[in-house]
Amino acid sequence: MLIIGIAGGTGSGKTTVARSVIDRLGSDKVTFISQDNYYKDHSHISLTERESINYDHPFAFDNELLFAHLKQLKNQTVVTAPVYDFSKHARSTTHTVELKPNKIIMIEGLHVLSDEQLRGILDIKVFVDTDPDVRILRRVLRDIEERGRSIQSVYDQYLTTVKPMHEAFIEPSKKYADLIIPEGGHNEVGIQLLSILTEKYLTE
Repeated sequence: MLIIGIAGGTGSGKTTVARSVIDRLGSDKVTFISQDNYYKDHSHISLTERESINYDHPFAFDNELLFAHLKQLKNQTVVTAPVYDFSKHARSTTHTVELKPNKIIMIEGLHVLSDEQLRGILDIKVFVDTDPDVRILRRVLRDIEERGRSIQSVYDQYLTTVKPMHEAFIEPSKKYADLIIPEGGHNEVGIQLLSILTEKYLTE
């Protein structure tokens, strides 16, 4: 089994890179995991309190559970993973996702490389490096269209948590990457290199 971690700032194109590699390798060979589903559950507090949480800090994620699930997958055990509901800032109480062991486990998320324990279980570490202006525009569109956010709330969150957390934690984690892919999903050469590297690991 090969475990690949893909990190990068918000809107950098992490998911696009992951999906592009999966398309090249074959979806039957890859189990995909989004770190977003491992946000800590705050359903026990009010929605107003949940909305004030810094979701861009590494501590916002239940990385202990994520690490445990990766170990179980590595031991060929099927895992039931949570699904996060961004409109409620809490884990879904009605949906989960079944993750099956596979030849390749691919996980993407903001802090995949920020956490030392997670880094230790990864075989290939990737950082998607995209211009900040492009990233914030993508985030605005995603949060408004997919998560029902207002432009004002996206603006406020970017200045108070997204930008500071990127500079403090995400950008520094780039130094741990084995491969840096500038411009995310638009970098065909980078995606091809990651695909070739993955195939090489599988045939060794």
